[in-house]
Amino acid sequence: MTSIKRAICNQCLRPQNTCICRWIRTTEHAVEVLFLQHPLEIANPKGSARLLHLSLPRSRLITGEAFSEEELQALLYAPFDNSDSGKKIQPLLLYPDTSEDGRIEKSQTFIQPASSATIQYRLIVLDGTWRKSRKMLYSNPLLQQLPRLPLSDPPASHYRIRKARKPDQLSSYEATCYALMQVENETEKYLPLLTAFDGFVEQIGAYDPQTKHHQ
Repeated sequence: MTSIKRAICNQCLRPQNTCICRWIRTTEHAVEVLFLQHPLEIANPKGSARLLHLSLPRSRLITGEAFSEEELQALLYAPFDNSDSGKKIQPLLLYPDTSEDGRIEKSQTFIQPASSATIQYRLIVLDGTWRKSRKMLYSNPLLQQLPRLPLSDPPASHYRIRKARKPDQLSSYEATCYALMQVENETEKYLPLLTAFDGFVEQIGAYDPQTKHHQ
């Protein structure tokens, strides 16, 4: 019996009957975003990073687990396009500054300066489960050297389609939005993105009987 290939959306890379492009909300942002996505997240239907990447014009999404030092150096510090703003690129790793057992990690915590006129911030987001993201962190020494941006009192996650051990364990989408709010000192601008995320979660949950059962 010949199998029939499902048509795939060229933008969100999902089957067209489960396309999530209606939740894209193009939003201008000052802080650049680099998503480093674990390979096992590519085909995960509950993954949220690509949706946010499609909403943020100044973002890139790169898949991999362990990068060569040369490749990662370019991803962290090279301009995203051919324009040269003259600003120094400062990567910030979106990651807690404490371990699961509460110990302070050996990493510099980012402190917001009074002015960033000469600095282009680039938020580095590790997209994967907690275990996968930690493996990515410790497989790439350059990431360990970056100043970390822990979130300040984020609200509970709306990501009910995926299990989390704690209410404050957010999706890549939510964590990135709250980080952008924090660094840019903007809130209202990113609220439509969070509203769209709720719609995305509702759509994906409708396809998952277990998710619907636990709502």
